[in-house]
This record gives sequence, C-alpha cells and structure tokens, in this order.
Amino acid sequence: MPKRFRLTRRFPVAMTEDGYRRLKSFSAEAGLDEGEALSFLFENFNSVVDHDNLATRLRLFNGELDARKR
Repeated sequence: MPKRFRLTRRFPVAMTEDGYRRLKSFSAEAGLDEGEALSFLFENFNSVVDHDNLATRLRLFNGELDARKR
C-alpha cells in the first residue's frame, strides 16, 4: 500500500531567479506543483544527484554567492 502524500511542513524559501525558473519547469514537466516537486527531489536526493558533480557545483555556487547577494 503506498504512503499517503501529505505536505506537513511549510517554510519560507529564498531562491535565485534561475533556480525558481528551473523548479517551475521541472514541476510542469513532471505534472507536479512546486511543493510536490521539491518533496520528490529531496525524498529521492541520493538517486537523482550525481555525487561526483555535486561537490564541484556546490563549491562553484558558494564561491559566487557573495557576489550574487550584492
């Protein structure tokens, strides 16, 4: 029997415009709303992430973060 899908947590999120556009695009392609798409991604994080690429991308993002905030 499948788990019942309940959205139990709500939290304010700050996203970049690029990140939000990609989330909207992904959720539309998958037939989900944005909250469902985020839930799917984080529930299945280990299977949808290329772990070799994650550290590099995270390092690049963190390096650009201060400049993006200005």
